[in-house]
Amino acid sequence: MTMLGHNIRLPLIAALLGLAFAAPARAEEAYDPWPGLVQDIFNNRPMQDGADVIGIEMPYRAEDAAIVPVTLRSKLSPGDSRRIRAITLVIDRNPAPMAAKFELGPDANVTEISTRVRVNNYTDVHAVAELSDSQLYVSKTYVKASGGCSAPAGKNAEEATSRLGQMRYRQFAREAAPASRIREAQIMIGHPNNSGLQMDQVTQLYIPAYFVNQLKLTQDDSLVLGVEGGISISEDPNLRFTYVSNGAKRFRAEAKDTDGHVFRNEWDVEKPGT
Repeated sequence: MTMLGHNIRLPLIAALLGLAFAAPARAEEAYDPWPGLVQDIFNNRPMQDGADVIGIEMPYRAEDAAIVPVTLRSKLSPGDSRRIRAITLVIDRNPAPMAAKFELGPDANVTEISTRVRVNNYTDVHAVAELSDSQLYVSKTYVKASGGCSAPAGKNAEEATSRLGQMRYRQFAREAAPASRIREAQIMIGHPNNSGLQMDQVTQLYIPAYFVNQLKLTQDDSLVLGVEGGISISEDPNLRFTYVSNGAKRFRAEAKDTDGHVFRNEWDVEKPGT
């Protein structure tokens, strides 16, 4: 074979190999799991455009795929007689796509929810709001992140165990007049929230899934927010939200995890503390 023929064939072979490797990647990228998720999670119920109903905010490129911030915000106008009953957060390409479902208390007027999630692949993320008209409204964003579900825990097993179930409740000052009943609060729960895809660095075995799967927040006995969580919620679940006070003096939290543990705490609304 001449040197000229050799020089021509090498780039050709390289190009063919590049196409062979690129084709599966493009096919995977082109695949859209959302229609199947609509069927599996929402029983194929019709979806309306949620641009004027529910907003979803996440960084386009995540700094840490294991703790990606997400904010869900009601965009209903003040004069709209409908209310949001529930919001389902779906991370399309995660191993368990339904990250969380939030049930909003009928009188709490929750308008904003922020938390932190794991993102395992470059993916669309959908927020589906169910309104009091029984219709579903969807918005989406796109996030570049990978490996969040298999990322090692930030704390060792002993430290995680020592913090298990510890809760903190905080309130934040708002710009509204002091007489306003609108409050902004945060609940933090100590829990490893293992995804089941993380590996023990000593034994090289997978750590079983173990996470907070239920959370109920009330002012006295009136529901503010109920949460059904999955493996996509980050270690040490952290939830920040707004709500309207009904005048209750006590704020209560009850959490359950997949091992059957129940964690409870309550705080004086005027002196939230820890």
